Amino acid sequence: MTIKPLQRTPLARAALPLLTLMLGGCDMVVMNPSGDIAAQQADLVRTATYLMLLIIVPVILLTLLFAWRYRASNKNAPYTPDWDHSTRLELVIWGAPLLIIIALGAVTWISTHKLDPFRPLERLDAQRPLPADAKPLVVQAVALDWKWLFIYPEQGVATVNELAAPVDRPIRFHISSSTVMNTFYVPALAGMIYAMPGMESQLNAVINQAGVYEGLSANYSGDGFSHMRFKFHGLSDADFDAWVQRNRTEGQGQVLSREAYLKLEQPSEREPVRRFSQVDPKLFEAIIGRCVDSSKMCLHQMMAIDAAGGGGKGGIDGLTRRNWRGTERTAVAALCTPTNLYGEADPLRAINAATAQP
Repeated sequence: MTIKPLQRTPLARAALPLLTLMLGGCDMVVMNPSGDIAAQQADLVRTATYLMLLIIVPVILLTLLFAWRYRASNKNAPYTPDWDHSTRLELVIWGAPLLIIIALGAVTWISTHKLDPFRPLERLDAQRPLPADAKPLVVQAVALDWKWLFIYPEQGVATVNELAAPVDRPIRFHISSSTVMNTFYVPALAGMIYAMPGMESQLNAVINQAGVYEGLSANYSGDGFSHMRFKFHGLSDADFDAWVQRNRTEGQGQVLSREAYLKLEQPSEREPVRRFSQVDPKLFEAIIGRCVDSSKMCLHQMMAIDAAGGGGKGGIDGLTRRNWRGTERTAVAALCTPTNLYGEADPLRAINAATAQP
């Protein structure tokens, strides 16, 4: 039977143009990003890959070499049935991987601390340190179902499904979620950061080239997850100021109050870009505290009550012993409340006493 070369078969000739077209759509932004943090992460991936290839490539080549040299038809190959040990081979077989693991461990340990998303930036890129007077742009990012809300507390504006930042200016993201876990991910800017309800994550990053980049959630969160995407604009300082002014103009009359947020967080798919010219300055704090609805107690209030012992007898500071039907029992003389966490006539004095260092 004659086997035709793969490239000559009709199926291969039909498939090659399709494969070429599909590969032409591949985006290598992860390995060729426009932000310094993402660039350092790409360097880490390349370094780890090269170190591992130092073992993988020789092993593959030696496997092929042994299979060819000691094939059944090769009668000239040495035959040593009693051979069972070689100190030199043992040193190579165990020493080389050990050195690779040590190198990978050192690189990973250093990079884990250097690229900690909570760590403020120390440079704009590999050639430029961070100026001493550089002030980071603060952005509060909230993952909603199924859209992204971005609040600019210093500028007093907010957007839905659109993000912008000046080129070569540090960005400090404060990230949270309204309902379920998501991940905030702009491949050109930095790696994925989880957004979790009731918690705040941070990311310090910088974009070094002007352009429009893709942002998305990379953690499945329900029906509308596939469309939970946004555009990230890297702008010059002047263009960023114009972008902020555009939000104030187009969002004129649109106020992101607590009531507006409660309507916005309702699940919706393919949400268009929306702009708000005013934002409740305490909104993000309420989102983290899970108390945008003012009828609910905030998480920090609950935790303060728990720290005081809870709402039962153990957490009530004012207990007394009283006689009831001939038996002495414990009775409540003072009860902690959200505004009086320790059941004291002077709550501030009680809180200061509870938090004082021994």
